[in-house]
Amino acid sequence: MRNMVHGAILLLAAGIVLAACSNDPSVRITSGKPKASAPAPTARSEPIFYNGKTYRLDFSPKSGGVYDMSVSGMTAKQQKDAEAVATSSLGYFACPDGQRGKLQNKPAYANAKWSMQAKCG
Repeated sequence: MRNMVHGAILLLAAGIVLAACSNDPSVRITSGKPKASAPAPTARSEPIFYNGKTYRLDFSPKSGGVYDMSVSGMTAKQQKDAEAVATSSLGYFACPDGQRGKLQNKPAYANAKWSMQAKCG
């Protein structure tokens, strides 16, 4: 019985404190997840671990939300892997929450790296 009384008093005190806070104009109570803003686009070079190996991703913003991207360390037979690394990494590093990178052109392999353009979408 004594524990129930202490619990009721504690619950009442918590309610009073919360009620006092809600009347304070500097306290704003919201529900839901805050909207994240997209990070500022900047040129980056990142090591990317994919399928047990580490590759190098380089990308830089261009006009219209397009990024020049390259993936180094893959062979000429790894086009699909290069596309996956580029689009998912762009989504992680530069796109707003929930968006992935989308290719804007066909990737090209030269000088031991895959080059392509992508944008968020």
